[in-house]
Amino acid sequence: MGFFSKDIKSLDDLFVHTLRDIYYAEKQIVKSLPDMVEKATNPMLREGFQKHLEESKGHVARVEQVFEMHGETAKTVNCPAIDGILAEANEVAGEVDDKQVLDAALIAAAQAVEHYEITRYGTLIEWAKQLGRDDCAEVLKQNLDEEKATDKKLTELAESKVNLQAAE
Repeated sequence: MGFFSKDIKSLDDLFVHTLRDIYYAEKQIVKSLPDMVEKATNPMLREGFQKHLEESKGHVARVEQVFEMHGETAKTVNCPAIDGILAEANEVAGEVDDKQVLDAALIAAAQAVEHYEITRYGTLIEWAKQLGRDDCAEVLKQNLDEEKATDKKLTELAESKVNLQAAE
């Protein structure tokens, strides 16, 4: 089913489709984060990626909870956007020899992922509210809040240490 598929006939259909999209994205992120942990050389960055891996596993569980609450089967749809963001991150990381520059590249890649997730969760929350599913919105908001906090920590780490070291 494509994003603007004829199978999407209502806001509820769109909500479920987008929920399946973020479910796929979160599962791909859980698969990709261990590699980012391994590549990161800055100890704070490694620790942050490790923490976010654990949070992302919780995000998967919360999305599964929302499927259940909404009476839907938890399943994925392919998400070319997250696939592209993760592929680009791997490509860039593979081309960087300088470890400080690599850390800066990893942060940039991680923030691209976070921003994608933030847009998806924000949209899902608003649609859930429109559908009268404040209960689902509350669960999704927990994921959104954690994604925003991770993005903020990445920005602070980049601006206070990693980008400065990469520039030396």
